[in-house]
Amino acid sequence: MAWFRKDKKPRVPRRERLEIPPDAWEKCEACGHTDIREKFVRNLNVCPVCEYHRRVRAIEYVNILLDENWEETDDDVRSVDPLGFPEYPQRLKKANTNAGDGDAIITASGSIGGIPANLGVMDFAFMGGSMGSVVGEKIARAGQRSLEKKHPLILISASGGARMQEGVLSLMQMAKASAVLSQLAERRVPYVSILTNPTTGGVSASYAMLGDIILAEPGAVIGFAGPRVIKQTLGQDLPEGFQTAEFLLDHGMLDDVVHRRELKGTLEKLLRHMLGRPAAVGAAAS
Repeated sequence: MAWFRKDKKPRVPRRERLEIPPDAWEKCEACGHTDIREKFVRNLNVCPVCEYHRRVRAIEYVNILLDENWEETDDDVRSVDPLGFPEYPQRLKKANTNAGDGDAIITASGSIGGIPANLGVMDFAFMGGSMGSVVGEKIARAGQRSLEKKHPLILISASGGARMQEGVLSLMQMAKASAVLSQLAERRVPYVSILTNPTTGGVSASYAMLGDIILAEPGAVIGFAGPRVIKQTLGQDLPEGFQTAEFLLDHGMLDDVVHRRELKGTLEKLLRHMLGRPAAVGAAAS
């Protein structure tokens, strides 16, 4: 005799349904690899499959490069509308809402591997990293601090060029920044320029290409005009990889192409060499 009811369904083990929120996933813009956002973040926003360097915010770069206890400088400097350009105040307000950094650059004082340094990082999220009066002013002030204390200056570029809404005042920042860099060179205070994707227009035509050492991220587009503009102007196909960091390195325009996770260590070694400091890791800085 069977001691069970034939009409009773067999017991099914309970399984908890784990749901991952849709916004927890990210997709690589280059190869299409999809993974959990946290994995991208742990890898410094570099694709774990193809190693495409995704664009990151300026504050992220500050945290990657500087030791703890860094201090933001000149965060109260804000853009105005000197030329009365149509809808520029609205564009600035929207950029501040979206980017939240005040303008297209963050400057900070801190140290890299114990070596005091001044850092400026452009933010493409703020109006395409366009160079206006605030960008030039903050770079000039960071350069002056480096002159006064003889601390190295590091600038990280990510920009589409000069900010058209400020006209000639924007173009003047090219000379303004270049002038303070000239003073750094005269007094042998190191200046390292790091180019990320993209570095174009007036930024590439001035301070971005004036470093004692010029580094770039893998795959970064670097040039005055974009490849599409040049191709349309010349009416001919461009060489493969034209205006990428690797192309410029092969043609002598860069000193090295450095992976993001190796950048801080590379910078520390370079600064120690340029300042004549011991190569020992963690050596105290005066």
